[in-house]
Amino acid sequence: MSKKIAVFFGGNSNEHEISVITGMLCCNLLRSAGYDVLPVYLTRQNAMFTGGMRAVKEFRSPSDRWKRLQFCEGGLCLEKGKKRFPVDVALNCCHGGFGEDGTLSALLKWHRIASASPDVAVSAVFMDKTLTKAAARGMGLPVLDGYCVKEGDGIENLPFSYPMIVKPAHLGSSIGIKIANDGGELKKALALAFTLDDTALIEPYAKEKRDLNCAACRIGGKIVLSPVEEVFSHEAILSFEEKYESGDEKRSKIPAEIPAEIAKKVHLCTEKLYEGFRIRGVVRADFLLIGDEVYFNELNTVPGSLACYLFGKTLTDSKNFLVSLVEEGAKGGTPEKPTLTTGILENAIFSNDLFCFAK
Repeated sequence: MSKKIAVFFGGNSNEHEISVITGMLCCNLLRSAGYDVLPVYLTRQNAMFTGGMRAVKEFRSPSDRWKRLQFCEGGLCLEKGKKRFPVDVALNCCHGGFGEDGTLSALLKWHRIASASPDVAVSAVFMDKTLTKAAARGMGLPVLDGYCVKEGDGIENLPFSYPMIVKPAHLGSSIGIKIANDGGELKKALALAFTLDDTALIEPYAKEKRDLNCAACRIGGKIVLSPVEEVFSHEAILSFEEKYESGDEKRSKIPAEIPAEIAKKVHLCTEKLYEGFRIRGVVRADFLLIGDEVYFNELNTVPGSLACYLFGKTLTDSKNFLVSLVEEGAKGGTPEKPTLTTGILENAIFSNDLFCFAK
């Protein structure tokens, strides 16, 4: 009997549409591998629906044939009706928002559903660019200086000079990122960031940087690293439009044409992150190469296309990769430990009126 795979995608996020594309890719590849796939579409209001859902075009407008879902222990069930869908393992394809930030991971854990994706803590930490920088520093990884600004804060005595790059702290896909060459541009960049987020990260901008990526996952109990990818841009920063709308197939090079010692540094840093944070599922680590120095930049816990393209060139390669991913996730994480019962409520100290009744 084939495993039941719940694939979650969509959600309340600026990357909602990109998530639908990733979700449909994974649903259809896993179906072709013989799995019983339950597509779980999260609307921008975080309602959950399922249905046939086999093509991206179906999501241009809602279908009245879709059925609304809710969680139940060990799986999902129809909101109206008794039909249940026991789930062997879930796969998170929600980029950004309440999907990638640990919210979905927490719901899966609460309902005791095995997951092939990163857990709550890892998802939450690396969704926040300021926490990402602190976590990486704590592991001794090289990172650029950064300055965290909350909405409404003043900006004084920044620790670096122009040009600077301003990023909304909790967004992905290059949304809301701007370069500031002077004080006026900095104010405009922060104003844009704060229309999308309540926190911004300011960093020095290195014009001669190169963008490198490396994905990692655990297969058969062992960490597997992808080749290092170099991503190119015709602009000062790789924009959302270049990533998803340009149609430029020469936007990246796999493997990157970099010295072997640089590739080794990227691999070592990626493996250190994956092992140090005991990550499960697939993640993609992004780096900046400035001169001969490699700096860790971000960790994507739900990378675009789940980084399938970094582990193979064909759809068959992608299918085999996803199969390995869900089979690893179906094994379950750390076994749940027993919960102690202290018996303290039986103590006579807590049986008087002071503790038992409102006055």
